[in-house]
Order: sequence, then structure tokens, then C-alpha cells
Amino acid sequence: MRRRVSLLAAACAVSLTACAAPVATAAAVPPVATAASETAATHQPGVARTEAATGQGGAAATGSVATGQPGVARPGTAATATATPAATSTAPPVEIPDTPLGDALRWVLDASTRAPVGESELRTRIAPEFLAAVPAEQFDAVLTAYPDLSLRAVSVAHAAALVAGVESGGKRFLLELSVDGAGLINGMRLTEAPAPQPAPKSWKELERRLRAVAPRAGFVAARVDGRACRTVRGVAADVRRPLGSMFKLYVLGTVAGQIKKGAYGWDTELTITADVKSLPTGQLQDRPDGSRVTVLEAARLMISISDNTATDLLIRKAGREAVERTMRSWTKGHDRRNTPLLTTRELFVLKGARYPELAERYLSMNTRDRRDYLAKVVAKVPLSDIRPWTHPRELDTIEWYASPEDVCRAHAALSGLGDERVDEIMSANDAGLGLPPDRWRSVWFKGGSEPGVYDMGFRARTTGGRTYAVTLMGVNPDAPFDDGKTGQEFLALARGAFALAARG
Repeated sequence: MRRRVSLLAAACAVSLTACAAPVATAAAVPPVATAASETAATHQPGVARTEAATGQGGAAATGSVATGQPGVARPGTAATATATPAATSTAPPVEIPDTPLGDALRWVLDASTRAPVGESELRTRIAPEFLAAVPAEQFDAVLTAYPDLSLRAVSVAHAAALVAGVESGGKRFLLELSVDGAGLINGMRLTEAPAPQPAPKSWKELERRLRAVAPRAGFVAARVDGRACRTVRGVAADVRRPLGSMFKLYVLGTVAGQIKKGAYGWDTELTITADVKSLPTGQLQDRPDGSRVTVLEAARLMISISDNTATDLLIRKAGREAVERTMRSWTKGHDRRNTPLLTTRELFVLKGARYPELAERYLSMNTRDRRDYLAKVVAKVPLSDIRPWTHPRELDTIEWYASPEDVCRAHAALSGLGDERVDEIMSANDAGLGLPPDRWRSVWFKGGSEPGVYDMGFRARTTGGRTYAVTLMGVNPDAPFDDGKTGQEFLALARGAFALAARG
């Protein structure tokens, strides 16, 4: 039985990733607990968000951090059950953000060591609407049920929402936390960290498990020789599917290519303006208008935590049509759905604002008229008009598209640029893949997701100097994926694919 205590969740931030039930995605973040991909409280495989929507046990609610819509709590009772045993760790201390959200996390960790803390203290830390839905006695019961929480990892998807890997009683859990504008806690949920899955021992097993995960699945394991990908094994490896945030590989490639030609540098500064801000995942959307960020920092955030505002800043700097040329150059065949290339903000508007009116109008146009429509209509829609969506929407028409083989070619092309900064950026987050360090090094990762889409792409080099790429793409047009289960299974399949491909 899975242990879950879900209090109020105003934490369903609209994100190019997933949420309580996944809400629009395309992102990646550092590992939380046992694994990660991307989410808002993000798309980490370690976070099972669909359970909150079922209302089974505890109290659950949904809302939107991005739009400021409060959650609607359904009070319940805290319960005890089993959880995943924690492995011994010698990792360095985890850094907590020096923000109101970080302060809230510090308080929760401290309060768990001395619960119950009492209603008077809770009123100084918990938003009034939270206590109205979840009484102080119930909150104290949760703190008491998870005594002496210790921190293992933190992933910040938004200035007002995070996911933390924690331990209690030698067992691992995920803590989702959100705060309001005053820094008061308005959402908290504890879930058992999904257990890692075993890697497949044969290609047939891998393919069987892949097809069980997604109705539409694509996969490739390939040897990378220079800029060429030599397929070792594949399933629908040449079929183009939605990329989610994996399209950011092409943004990075465009920027790095322009830097290589001397157009600007990694230290060139970009200005964050209101019109370029997107929705989470990310951090840059929370910085004041007029703030400046270097190209290097934006690129790091775009890949490591799938920062959507960073992505749109880089698209603006490099030029939309330049990124389109990179996609055409690095993919086999031209997919007209990639032209015009959408920014993350534009995708959010088309799928989340006045849907389906704006989307249908956009899809009825030719490419030239679509460019004009994006500039004159879509660009003027405020972020506050965007509403979360929890079920697959326009997966075959409004997205970014490439095949598993195309993603391999993108990894090969990025490697071929010979830029140490690119290697640094791409190797910042391995999503918890966990390849044996005595046999593998320099692991790259970029993932992507939205409701009905779940993708992971890796490139890794053996200690003997051989390079391989593995890409897994899943599409379900009828329902969102369970991020926790799907992420763990994709990680296991990727681990197995690297081992099988290297074995020959």
C-alpha cells in the first residue's frame, strides 16, 4: 500500500511539465529522492501526482500557483502505512533556497522534530484558507506521523512551489510545498517515493515493457560516431512525435552555433521583460522586469531545470527562424508543424487561453498568417488568461516534433560543436539515470512532457571512449501519464538500453 498524506494543494502550477494531474509540460529538473525528469512541482519521476486527483485518503485539492487560484481542500485524516526504505547516503548537505519558500521548508523540517506545534504557531506559518480547509489538529497529526524529517534533495519549479526529497524513520518520501504571496504555506503533500524499477535484461523485454507504458511509443538506442547515429535497436525510431521540452536541444544548438561563429558570447547579457516571461517550470519568470541574465545562465537553466522563460529569452536572442533552420538541419525530413516554431509562452496561450478558440483559429492559417497571428494576437494575451489543462490537448497539431532518431542526431550535433560549455550545460542533470560510474561518464539528459506526452533523451560516453544515445518517447492521446510510475520505468528502460547497446 502506498502512503500518501495530501493536505491543501494550491500547487498545480501551469507548467511545461506535470502537476497534481499533469498540467502542460516540456521540462527537466535535478533529481528529487530517487529520480527526476521534469515537473512543476515538476516532472520528476519521483512524484506521483495523479493520486491527489483521486481523493483517496488524506485531503486533496487543486489550484494554480501561476494564476493565483486557490485550491479547494477536501479534508481527511492522516494515516500511517509503509514506505520505501532509504539507502545509506553520504551526500553533502542540501542547500535550501534563501527565499520565503525556503523559509517555509525550514520551518516544516523543524516543526516535524517537535510536533505537535499548536494552533497559535500554525497561524503564523499557514495561510488562513489552508487552516480553514485543513484544521490545525489535522496538520499537527501529519507532522506527528512524519517525525524528524531530514532533507535529501530540493527541486524548485517556481518561486512559490517546490518538491523536496525527505526521510523519516529511515524511509523516503517526497514533500511538495507551496506558499502564497505573503510566504504563508498554502499547499503541502507527502507521498512515498516510487521504487526504482529493474533494468530489462534483453531487447525483447525492453520493447514489451515500453509498449505497456504508452499506447504510442518510440525508442532508439544508437552508437554515436561523430555526427552520425548508428541504430543498435529501435521501435518506431523514425516516427516523429511531440517533443515537449526536448525541443530545447535545438534552441541550445542554435545559440551555441551562433556563439561559435562570433555573433555574441556566453557572457552576453539578456534583459528579462514582461512580454518574454513564460510560465513555470523555471525561475526567471519570478525575477523583476528589467533584470539581466547572461546567455550562459539562461542556457544552463533552460536545460537543467527546463526554465521556460530562459528558453524564450534565448529564442528571442537567436531568432525564431534560426532555430527553425537548426531543426530542419538536424532532423530527417521537414515537419511543417515545426514552422513557425512556437515559444513556450505561445504554446501555453494556444492551449490554455480561451481554448479552443485561439488554437482553432491558429490551425486554420497558413505559415505566413500564423506568424502574423502569433505577433499580433497571441503575444497580447496576458499570462493571467492561461488556465491549466489536465488532459491531452492538440498533441498532433500544437507542439514541437521529432523522432527518436532525430533526437539522437541532435545530441550528436551538439557534441560536434566541440564547445565545453555545451558539455557542461547538458551534463548538469542526468535525471537520476544512475549509470555505473566505473563504466560510464559524461551523461547528458533532456526530457519533455505535457499531459499525454512523456519523453526522455540521453547521451553517455563509456570510460573506453564510445558514445551512445538512448531516446524514449511516449504518447497517450486519451489520458495523462502517471509521472512517478512512467518516469521510473523510462529510467529503467534507458539504463537497460545503455547496457545492452554497449554489450553489442
